Amino acid sequence: MHTEHLQNVRPARVVAGWLVAIAMTSLAALAALGIAMIWTQAAELGTVPSVLAVMVGFWVGGFFAGFRALEAPILHGIAIGLTSLVAWAGLNAIVAIASPGMQWDALTPGRTAAALLAQIVGAVLGALMGYNVALRGKPSLAEHEPLENA
Repeated sequence: MHTEHLQNVRPARVVAGWLVAIAMTSLAALAALGIAMIWTQAAELGTVPSVLAVMVGFWVGGFFAGFRALEAPILHGIAIGLTSLVAWAGLNAIVAIASPGMQWDALTPGRTAAALLAQIVGAVLGALMGYNVALRGKPSLAEHEPLENA
């Protein structure tokens, strides 16, 4: 039986993977910011280090979820990326209620789509690698059929 079914996606593992991804993204961004401040006098990140931090963070979160789940690694990775969209919508609702005059002005639709795509790709790659390390003991990006005797 192939494991890519929605019934094999566990919300607790998705949320745990997303929390790990957010934590690792924050750590990677902080490290990139520190390196940028050492090399230059700028106190801001460029686009490439920001996207790299997101990809690394969500790869780690996907790896965590795929390693733990042992089922539906691609769907777990996609769900981890989409959890960011749900969290962003919830945060927007809270901010709109708490302070009606505040608006986002730096996040264009194109940047939103690019950030979401980077999160999903990073989480799916990490989940596939975590799945394969847990199931087969070696990293790869191919989803294998489960063992017959397992």
